[in-house]
Amino acid sequence: MRLRTVTSVVTGVLVAATATFFAVAGTGTANAIANGEPVAEGEYRFNARLVMTGIPTAAGGKRNSGCSGALIAEQWVITAGHCFRDANGVRVQRPVADSTVATIGKADVNGTGEGVALEVIEVRQSTTADVALAKLASPVEGIEPIAIADAPPAVGDTLRLTGYGSVTSTNPVQETRLRTGQLTVLTVASNIIGVRGASPSPDTTPCPHDSGGPFFVETQWSDPELVSIVSNGPSCPHTAKESSARVDNLKDWITAQV
Repeated sequence: MRLRTVTSVVTGVLVAATATFFAVAGTGTANAIANGEPVAEGEYRFNARLVMTGIPTAAGGKRNSGCSGALIAEQWVITAGHCFRDANGVRVQRPVADSTVATIGKADVNGTGEGVALEVIEVRQSTTADVALAKLASPVEGIEPIAIADAPPAVGDTLRLTGYGSVTSTNPVQETRLRTGQLTVLTVASNIIGVRGASPSPDTTPCPHDSGGPFFVETQWSDPELVSIVSNGPSCPHTAKESSARVDNLKDWITAQV
């Protein structure tokens, strides 16, 4: 969840809405990750940009939204559980929008880089964390999924974050260009890893539409390994603690699903 004021498109009319436990917003173009940096085409190709159009609302209308995520198997993307909610705000094990499309493999989704855009056809929700698995309409070829870590990071470790979210909580819009930043691990709990901005700025933080974006460890000697995903935090940018949903302890469940 991300507690902040956002805007949603409801039955074609732009209205102000207060973000509740699971924040959402309309789609558009801006900078992803507050005070982050653009990702070069060809890097971190496992990233996914989710665009949901026609999500039912409690008032009987529809809205649009978006999330970030990562390819973890040839036909599966991991993202935040709150990205799939029914009209009453309840997490569900199915796509809720008229269309949910995942674009994978492109740093700039409107650029000339190679990637794929596939419909999400199934959803599996974790019962213990704000984590969901989204099944794609067909397998992805030529893009290496990110591996799930076997263990959590240690306090003080540096994690890299990537996502297609906004640069701010004020009138947030979904970016078409992948951005990245680094955050430091503050706490490790059973389901949550607490992090705080580190680079390129102390207030480098996730924003709306970064939900589900991957936090991963990377070294010179090994491929990136996913440890958590964007779940909840203060209005961005900020220098406070961000709560990410831990995934290393869900590895057995993830393996069983995919």
